[in-house]
Amino acid sequence: MSRLTLLILPLLLLAGCAASPDRPANEQDPWEGMNRKVYAFNDAFDRHLLKPVSQGYKAITPDPVEQSVTNFFSNLDDLTVVFNDLLQGKFGQAAMDFSRFTWNTTVGIGGLFDVASHMQLPKHEEDFGQTLGAWGLEPGPYVVLPFLGPSTLRDTAGLPVDWYSDPLWLGIEDQTTYWSAYALRTVDKRAGLLRASRIMDQAALDPYAFMRDAYLQQRRSLVYDGEPPMEDDFFDDMFFEE
Repeated sequence: MSRLTLLILPLLLLAGCAASPDRPANEQDPWEGMNRKVYAFNDAFDRHLLKPVSQGYKAITPDPVEQSVTNFFSNLDDLTVVFNDLLQGKFGQAAMDFSRFTWNTTVGIGGLFDVASHMQLPKHEEDFGQTLGAWGLEPGPYVVLPFLGPSTLRDTAGLPVDWYSDPLWLGIEDQTTYWSAYALRTVDKRAGLLRASRIMDQAALDPYAFMRDAYLQQRRSLVYDGEPPMEDDFFDDMFFEE
């Protein structure tokens, strides 16, 4: 089975689930019934497989090594960031992010050490979903993708571009090596979220709603570079509510 087939499989599963009607819970989450079922599936997969593996990885991996693995994949991600910087017309940020990648790849020994952050070259987050948002495309309904988690229709539409611009995809031809690197990146990322997931489990009365609202707010903030415009509904509620 090809890498592309395995990557788009969650989207095909989502399309099949979307055929069943659900009662809309709110305008942002009209498919809440379906989304909660996929969320429950993802949560079970995480609790029974991904989380234990990540805990084991964190337990046996020395902190400096774990940090170097995180830095390595973050450095590769900076190439995707530069690509989307250019698509959004952020040429100054693109130059900064490319400089960050260059310093970390050379002085940082292939990205194992994040020297750029100490040179006032901060990490940015850009993907094609954000690029579509910067071009004016609305996020559309909230969806939960099998295995991949929270998304929107706009962000889901951007996933193929993100995959094809991923340096792992572009640079590794051998399937075994590719999936080994992909698995390591996934486990490393999940290990970095262990503390946050414990806080959410303890604090959130409804983890599904908490994750949905946090995701939508974060994505809106990222699209507008931390300065989202005031919602029109806010003024409507304040001044025009009867």
